[in-house]
Amino acid sequence: MTETEETSRPPWSALVPRAWALFHTRGRVAAMASAVLVVVLLGAASAFAATAGGSSCAEGTVEVACPTDPVGPHGGAVSDAFSFAHQPLGEDGSITVRLASMTGVVTYPPPDHDEIVPGLAPWAKAGVMIKAGTAPGSPYAALMATGEHGVRMQYDYTEDVAGRLGGAAGDAPRWLRLTRSGDDVTGHESADGRRWTEVGTAHLPGLPETVQVGMFATSPGDLTLRPVGLGAHLAQTRFTQATAVFEEVRVEGAADGEWRHTQVGDMGHTDWEKNHRAPGVTEADGAFTVTGSGDIGPVGTVGGPSVEDALVGLAPGLLVVLVVAARFAAAGPPPSGRGLAARAVVVGAGAFAAGLAAAGAATLLGEWILRSGGAGTAPVPMSAHLGLVAGTAGLFAASAVFGLAVGALVRRTWAAAVLAPAALLLPYLAAVLPLLPDGAADHLLRLTPAAGFAVTQTLREFPQVVAHYAPSAGYFPLPGWAGLAVLCGYAAALLGLAALRSHRAAAPAR
Repeated sequence: MTETEETSRPPWSALVPRAWALFHTRGRVAAMASAVLVVVLLGAASAFAATAGGSSCAEGTVEVACPTDPVGPHGGAVSDAFSFAHQPLGEDGSITVRLASMTGVVTYPPPDHDEIVPGLAPWAKAGVMIKAGTAPGSPYAALMATGEHGVRMQYDYTEDVAGRLGGAAGDAPRWLRLTRSGDDVTGHESADGRRWTEVGTAHLPGLPETVQVGMFATSPGDLTLRPVGLGAHLAQTRFTQATAVFEEVRVEGAADGEWRHTQVGDMGHTDWEKNHRAPGVTEADGAFTVTGSGDIGPVGTVGGPSVEDALVGLAPGLLVVLVVAARFAAAGPPPSGRGLAARAVVVGAGAFAAGLAAAGAATLLGEWILRSGGAGTAPVPMSAHLGLVAGTAGLFAASAVFGLAVGALVRRTWAAAVLAPAALLLPYLAAVLPLLPDGAADHLLRLTPAAGFAVTQTLREFPQVVAHYAPSAGYFPLPGWAGLAVLCGYAAALLGLAALRSHRAAAPAR
């Protein structure tokens, strides 16, 4: 019988310490530590580069600090830019309006120049809103007509409830009503102002006694996808604007009945707005004309540094982990199936600890460097930040077991040290670099071990947010847990094949 680590099936209490003693050598510990350092140092270098070459903004000839995304009620970065005609409202009250018309402009980029033409962006929005205050990021509930998605009720930036389908108000004006009762806001719509249909109710805990109620208009930038590489696309944002006319405005429960006009957020800086139609509000004969651009919702893309940028060294760090794990498979006497499982426990635990240290240190250090340099990462909820750190640790652990399984199956150290990184890292790099078509990149991150990198995503996809939802823009096709499950499935399957091969080799000849 072929000699193995175990000839009398020792218990796990003996197998795991034996595997740990085999793994715990100065060279392997130093290699795992170097993987941590690679991730941390490259993340710090990326943060320093972001502060050194940071963007600057100007108002006329004066350089000013660039605006940052406000933080919404749930702790994430949000867009909150719109024109608002409003007045104070008490704890109980309502606003009813007739949305008489909704028009706009969009920018189309012909080959030689931009052209602004009449039209509405699909998610242009105009309607009525109850908002805790005019500060960007404050809680709100709004009932609106949109360019192409019918009537919607949206609140607290992430929530979206569909009402009647169809395009924007035009030939068929719509009536909109929002009613506040304490912390609850209910939206109704009507085609004639007599028969009303409830769209939804938003619960906004902690609303102040006095809120702002009124009419708004906004229009997010639309997308142009520019082809690059081997079929990939880079997103370019096009300017859009929306104008809404509100008639027969009635407010019940108002504190003083005086209308204020506010531009919430940042807008009005483009040449077209300066020379043609500036955002704002006008009143005439009881009708309000509201013009605005921007968006009210979660941030769909990150224009500046994000917390994931601190993990720019993840691929080089995992390369070290994969090589260490593949070499560990060939260390000492050939393991049996149970001995191989014990090695998987040890190398997975060691890699998990390394990943936890690497991700935790890299994100904290990167954030500190950015803030010290006058910048900062896009806000994410603490739960998402902790999930990123824990998910990266899980990715390290699953990758180590994957590398061990490849090494045990191939049984050639040099071959395993090449195959394991190639199977995990090459599909990831091919997908996230703007090279391949979006569909091909999606398939790579669904069907290969590289799916495990989905744990590094903190951005979320929202149907009501216009964005380039592709791997090259930071979006993975699978949720983090599902992507990690794909990588674990590959690791478990290869480990099982290696254990079966070891069992057959150890079986006595007949």
